[in-house]
Amino acid sequence: MCVIHVACWALTFLIRNCYTVYLYIYKSYKFNCMVFNLSEQNSIANQFLAELRDKQIQQDSMRFRKNLERLGEIMAYEVSKVLPYTTKAIETPLGMARLNVLKSEPVLLTILRAGLPYFQGFLNFFDQATCGFIGAYRQEGEHELAIRLNYLTSPSLEGKEVILIDPMLATGKSITDSVKHLLKRGVPRHLHIVALVAAPEGIKHLAEELALPYSLWTCSIDEKLDDQYYIVPGLGDAGDLCFGEKI
Repeated sequence: MCVIHVACWALTFLIRNCYTVYLYIYKSYKFNCMVFNLSEQNSIANQFLAELRDKQIQQDSMRFRKNLERLGEIMAYEVSKVLPYTTKAIETPLGMARLNVLKSEPVLLTILRAGLPYFQGFLNFFDQATCGFIGAYRQEGEHELAIRLNYLTSPSLEGKEVILIDPMLATGKSITDSVKHLLKRGVPRHLHIVALVAAPEGIKHLAEELALPYSLWTCSIDEKLDDQYYIVPGLGDAGDLCFGEKI
């Protein structure tokens, strides 16, 4: 009975998300878009993600922030593999060495406030990057969720590799609304959207709304959104777990 239940759940999940898969295949062909799911491979990242999800361990806010930072470093390493490189000659005490190094540092952008520890992991690796910050918050109505942007600072994005960092990709509205405003600062060469946990609804929304080359990087694609637009199973409110409950 347990095996049948799991099989039925898996089939339901696939049927529910087949349109999302179709959109991504279409977008990948038209707009050079890619989805990278870190949890599809075994690595120490799964241990850090497990601790972030654990409702007992996550009560230690310092440990929660540190695990977010660690996963930010791991994802920064993964994203670095697809950035443009150039060959550089380096003089050592004993001779010359030729190495492939970044052609230029990416622009790092994060959505406040939950994104800060995750962002720090990226900044630890891309330590010469220029940075921008976006203030966005949830405004919950009776029938829908609205996203309000009240702050944005950013360098020029024209022709740049841009990494947009937001731990929770739920509805995807904060990302798409942010991108609409960011495009006033120039059109990126490529946009890398990096989430910690993503919901299928948010992935679908990105595929429907974004009309520029982008990639989605996430540590996990979860099951769904609940009635309050939180990711299930998710990990809760990342901002509150990092910095305390807001009023």
